[in-house]
Amino acid sequence: MPAWPACPRLRRSLRLEFRVYAALNRLKAELQTTQQQSCPPPFTPWHMFDRPDGCDYDRPKTMEQKSINILGIETSCDETAAAVVADGREVRSSVVASQTKLHEKYGGVVPEIASRAHTEKIYPVIAEALERAGVGRKDLDAVAVANQPGLTIALVVGVTAAKTLSFMWHKPLVAINHLHAHLQSAMLNEESLELPAVALIVSGGHTCLYEAKSPLELRLLGTTIDDAAGEAFDKVATILKLPYPGGPNIERLGKKGDPKAIDFPRSMLGRGSLDFSFSGLKTAVLYHCRGQDMQGQDQVDSMNEQQIADIAASFQAAVIDVLIKKTKRAAERIGARTILMGGGVAANGTLREAMQKMADRSKPPRRLLVAPKQYCTDNAVMVASLAYHKYKAGLFAPLTLEPSSTG
Repeated sequence: MPAWPACPRLRRSLRLEFRVYAALNRLKAELQTTQQQSCPPPFTPWHMFDRPDGCDYDRPKTMEQKSINILGIETSCDETAAAVVADGREVRSSVVASQTKLHEKYGGVVPEIASRAHTEKIYPVIAEALERAGVGRKDLDAVAVANQPGLTIALVVGVTAAKTLSFMWHKPLVAINHLHAHLQSAMLNEESLELPAVALIVSGGHTCLYEAKSPLELRLLGTTIDDAAGEAFDKVATILKLPYPGGPNIERLGKKGDPKAIDFPRSMLGRGSLDFSFSGLKTAVLYHCRGQDMQGQDQVDSMNEQQIADIAASFQAAVIDVLIKKTKRAAERIGARTILMGGGVAANGTLREAMQKMADRSKPPRRLLVAPKQYCTDNAVMVASLAYHKYKAGLFAPLTLEPSSTG
């Protein structure tokens, strides 16, 4: 076994919680027989790992040789995921360990519970992803991980695992922005795009609009100033006493309701604004159910299924109206011919249909690319896919990489 680095900063960076370290030790034991040749000697200057041009990584493959295989790792919230993707598009494996059942009784994600579950699952998930892909260390070209934004206590598990594997396997480390990866899901099967594109990320923690000039060139146009769309779905579901997660249940119930039954507010935040706000809409639903002074009795228990369905449908219609209008406004502003959409809420069928109608009715019509439903929620395919472009550009991260709650 090679010695761990003497650099105090790097040692702090690689320090694990006991449970994380114990889980990864099993992986180290299995790889012990192969790492003698792949790990740098103890006296290797550690600053070499901070710069791609100074690293003695395994020699990169040329495009004429064989596929570029990247292992992606994702632990930004409540999904432990790993995937192997070749050349940015060919999904060789995708493994996701969901924590929905763990958080269901709390009505939302509990960070500490999420972190513990990641710690327990990170090793078997990575091992299964490699096994399904039929690849080993020597077949991989890089290790990629989402390091921002997200729950820091959850991100640290994936980042620690990725840094450990990068060090042990002597592979480049690629840092990925979780939000940018969601947009990559929409471009997964596309070889060429009409750019610039306007890109909408709509998820539980974020609602953002970007101008996309390439997979690596994104300019933020607008973001949420309070609740994200997905968060509003979950909170309204709680008000209506629907099971967690709220989004799918509101969509299911909304199909039985009248979207025009209740005229909930649409917050546009002023002429020309591309920012989002859904807290007022959420509060309007709360007032509708409990009275304007919040002193009245909760009426949900006395409502029949049709009344609840009408509330769900009307709320969903208000959210979708805002998303469509803002996206259209952004597309017109930058002259976009393509619309990209990703994130957990992008799996909503009503939203997908409404966005397609808007794209088709534009003059001239715009092309809509939406992430496949299986890649709308958090996954590692999007991480590995985006990492391919950063790998080709030589954009590697140092082993001092840290997780960040903001991005």
